[in-house]
Amino acid sequence: MPKEAENRALVEAFWKTLYVDGDVSRIGDFFAPDGHYEDVPAPDAGATGPKNIEKRLRIGLDPVEKFTHVCHRMVCEGDTVMTEHTETWVFKTGESTSLPFVSVHVIEDGKFKLWRDYWDLNTLMAQAPQWWLEHIAKFSADDFTS
Repeated sequence: MPKEAENRALVEAFWKTLYVDGDVSRIGDFFAPDGHYEDVPAPDAGATGPKNIEKRLRIGLDPVEKFTHVCHRMVCEGDTVMTEHTETWVFKTGESTSLPFVSVHVIEDGKFKLWRDYWDLNTLMAQAPQWWLEHIAKFSADDFTS
């Protein structure tokens, strides 16, 4: 299988694990020991290492009851896979938010070295329930990285 096809398959498996299976505990398996995840519009540096990445995701996503993930297109070139997609989060209290993303994954030796998400902070702030925003605000940058 050509490298770009392998990389695409890895990212597709990642999205399935996260949004179809809902298995955040397996997300770290996709990352190199020094792999890094960053939400570009967020005011912190992101998380490095599989356990910290899982922790970061749990802080934001554990209050979400259901996800809908629609992949619009995926572009693969060399070690980079870019996905344009929309995530809809349905919170445990019934509210929902729909957020367009562009995600960049850089892959080395079959593992993610970098996952960078680009999304609009204003869209999230306008749609997410107040209680969730307050939940996120309780955590410091250190909580996401250590």
